[in-house]
Amino acid sequence: MEFILFKLVLVISVFVASLLIAMYSTYGERKIAAFFQDRLGPNRAGPFGLLQPLADGVKMFMKEEIIPTNADKALFILGPCVMMMTACMTGVVIPWGNSLIIGGQEYMMQITDINIGILYVFGVVSIGVYGIMIGGWASNNKYSLMGAIRGSSQMISYELAMGLAIIALIMTTGTLSIREMVQQQHGAHWNVFYQPLGFLLFIICAFAECNRTPFDLPECETELVGGYHTEYSSMKLGFYLFAEYINMFISSAIIASLYFGGYNFPFLSNLGLSHNALSLLGTAVFFGKIFFFIFLFMWIRWTIPRFRYDQLMHLGWRIMIPLALFNILLTALVVLWRSGQLG
Repeated sequence: MEFILFKLVLVISVFVASLLIAMYSTYGERKIAAFFQDRLGPNRAGPFGLLQPLADGVKMFMKEEIIPTNADKALFILGPCVMMMTACMTGVVIPWGNSLIIGGQEYMMQITDINIGILYVFGVVSIGVYGIMIGGWASNNKYSLMGAIRGSSQMISYELAMGLAIIALIMTTGTLSIREMVQQQHGAHWNVFYQPLGFLLFIICAFAECNRTPFDLPECETELVGGYHTEYSSMKLGFYLFAEYINMFISSAIIASLYFGGYNFPFLSNLGLSHNALSLLGTAVFFGKIFFFIFLFMWIRWTIPRFRYDQLMHLGWRIMIPLALFNILLTALVVLWRSGQLG
């Protein structure tokens, strides 16, 4: 019973943390954009504008709900639901910390540890493209449909390169479990030092997966008005926008877990703290890494201009995939050499 209660609390905590971080990521992005552009950003609602995300949420809820007359109403409603559901489902396999010992019982700070966690992540993420495609198709708007087609082709092309980058990481670690990958990075043995090219490929693909600049072609306002969610209003639009920030948070958590040690950091075992204190400190460090990558997402958005669509496809198919295949070949040679089977 205690195990079920702990897992329930963990599920609620991860869900609430995802929503809060996604909500205040909008505030952080506006503040960071203002800093880069020598502006103030939100500063009216509450001290330092900290209540601005709540005001935006109330505004979304209070807006009029509009469904176009010629839209497919069932699919129109389903689109943002699929996008939001897939965004929230990915976090269940991420190890948010080591473990806690309560009443002599050890509880893992992870909702579930499946031995094919990476495959689960890719399976759930691949469903997200349906949220974009369904929304663009159901709107019965040509601009929305063009944005949805762009989004689906972009995500498919970059998921291939991302999957190939992960194959090289699996060859290095010998496991598909995210927790085992994190445990292997104890201390400073982070995978980014063994897979620098794989990390570079993965983070570029993560930008494309999250539809972030310079890969935000699905909602390119210059030629598509607003992209796949042009016809959406009120909280349906809010779900699409919210899912983007949740995806950014989860992507940052996965990057930190796979390549930067997750909840591990150098000299962790030399601090002399209790097991629970070390676990909580590791969780705090993990969230610090996540916030750094969220900042990186925002930094790049307000620094690098948007790619053209043909440049985007060229990068995905003719540069990223060959580089990922080369990385797999190089990793295979290194693994064989270290095992003594080469030469």
